[in-house]
Amino acid sequence: MLGFVFGLNARLGRLHFFLATVALAIVMTAICFAIAMAALRTTSPSMVHPEDLTRNWAIIAAVVFFGVVTFTLQSMRIRDIGWDPVCVIPAWIALMIVDHVAAGRFSAWAIGQEHQGTMLGGLVNLALLLALTFWPGADNEGSYTNPFEPPARAAGKPSTSDQRLARVSQGTARPTWS
Repeated sequence: MLGFVFGLNARLGRLHFFLATVALAIVMTAICFAIAMAALRTTSPSMVHPEDLTRNWAIIAAVVFFGVVTFTLQSMRIRDIGWDPVCVIPAWIALMIVDHVAAGRFSAWAIGQEHQGTMLGGLVNLALLLALTFWPGADNEGSYTNPFEPPARAAGKPSTSDQRLARVSQGTARPTWS
């Protein structure tokens, strides 16, 4: 069930990913505008402090919403490309953490004064963005398919993620060595 909620077992084509990303940007812009207007309406602009805004529950909810939707869209697109999002997403997160630590430790490698990342991390993010946007899907991309239908499999051959889930749940997908 969570595999479909977070998009780990669903698929999303290039065009649908692009349109969903644009729609998410529009929705998040509207949400940020509404939060800013509510903050300015309750206090005068000279009294708004950044530390007060970080405690606002609406900002926290917007950040969580954006994170979950972005994670879901990227997972669905990675699945459509033919990669396993269970492996790609944690590797990407680990690389970004290492990049952030390296930028903080070695300030000469950092892109700017804020020490948020290095050029290598920026190039990895750009490469992944381009792959998610332009890399063709594993099956035919030309026809519309339901993003929540499982990908076509070879007859009788379960996928790698299905085998992994079966092993974890003590199923019968263990390899036989005969």
